[in-house]
Amino acid sequence: MNKNNLLNQLNIVAPSAEAIIQPDWALPHDLTITVKRDDMLHPIISGNKWRKLKYALTPAIAADTKHIISFGGGFSNHLHALGYCCQQLNIQFTAIVRGDYSHNPSPMLQDLSNWKTTIQYVDRKTYQKRTEPDYLLMLQQQNPGALLIPEGGSQQEALKGVTEIVEELSNAYDYIVAPVASGGTLAGLISGIGKHTKQPDCKILGIAVLKGELYLEQLVTDLLGKDHQTKNWQINHNYHLGGYAKSNHELGKFCDDFYQQTAIEIEPVYSGKLFFALRDLINKDYFPAKSRILALHTGGLQGAR
Repeated sequence: MNKNNLLNQLNIVAPSAEAIIQPDWALPHDLTITVKRDDMLHPIISGNKWRKLKYALTPAIAADTKHIISFGGGFSNHLHALGYCCQQLNIQFTAIVRGDYSHNPSPMLQDLSNWKTTIQYVDRKTYQKRTEPDYLLMLQQQNPGALLIPEGGSQQEALKGVTEIVEELSNAYDYIVAPVASGGTLAGLISGIGKHTKQPDCKILGIAVLKGELYLEQLVTDLLGKDHQTKNWQINHNYHLGGYAKSNHELGKFCDDFYQQTAIEIEPVYSGKLFFALRDLINKDYFPAKSRILALHTGGLQGAR
């Protein structure tokens, strides 16, 4: 199956739109804010999850892969998207989940069960081994022929899919701003900018949605590889609000207000923190006058449940 057939089988609507927004907090600053609506790619496989899975799934289908294994937490958008893809493509899926939710499954885990996913709950010590070669070799030996996809889908194949975001852009931008959790989306954007002549001076700004100063930078650097020389990127660590999926009343109200002003849904785990940070940075005059800013909406709305 080629990639176009995969798009058709999963009903992915691509490319996603670029929509200019004018929330009240942006108007006095003489900036242009555009949202790349990757949340509209698909009602379930939305945003960066599809981008990062596309080029892992295409060769898997071509090779007639029967079984895929991946990793995530109890509210993982990655596992949710991958579980749906596997169900639609008739591929057995095993989700290795950090923590035991067997007595109180999240809505995401309930969906996975309905899609016939095999869910393995593991303790944190075991889950920490998810990138260790010996542990991955053991999983491979226990599941011959299975395809192992890393947590969050962040691997070399993911960069190719995320790079397509840059290739789709119809306008030039001074900044692209995106949330950062496992590093794959940011690395793909950086790689795409480095190859794309329409965006020669564009800077990439990541907004960390979890605690991970230096750690997140290392994830991105590792994905880019030693030969990548682009320096026009950074990660801001001031808006994670205490950690992954941590929130507060102010962020919740901001998400509601943002929807009222723009008709774009956001949630407090990824996109909410992205736009919350964007508002604060604009109010602090972080961006030069007349900057053209693209905010990447990476989907993940199911996480708001």
